[in-house]
Amino acid sequence: MTENDISYVIRGCIFKVYNNLGPGLLESAYEAALLYELENAGLNVKNQFGLPMVYESVKVDIGYRLDLLVENKVIIELKSVEMLLDVHHKQLITYLKLSGLKLGILVNFNSDDISKSIFRKVNGL
Repeated sequence: MTENDISYVIRGCIFKVYNNLGPGLLESAYEAALLYELENAGLNVKNQFGLPMVYESVKVDIGYRLDLLVENKVIIELKSVEMLLDVHHKQLITYLKLSGLKLGILVNFNSDDISKSIFRKVNGL
């Protein structure tokens, strides 16, 4: 599957979780539900996946954690906040650069319209 194929399935799972749970829960609740839906859709998913970071010549074993890593190709960064800030978008772009992955999805479940709260971020796609 390509990143775009995976993204399509992810988006459908996000809508399913949102339609079942609605806004206002903790991020961890949405993460658990989305993990379930993605695995149920047949995708390989890792949650709270720690990746090393190399700064100059120093390797830090777990420099950052990805909320969800789908098919080892797409990062999902989950939020449940009143409003996404620029730093949330930049955080995902940094994760993409550090990991060398090409596609990330930022989603804020604390929204009255989930379709306006899903953002694709790319790194060299």
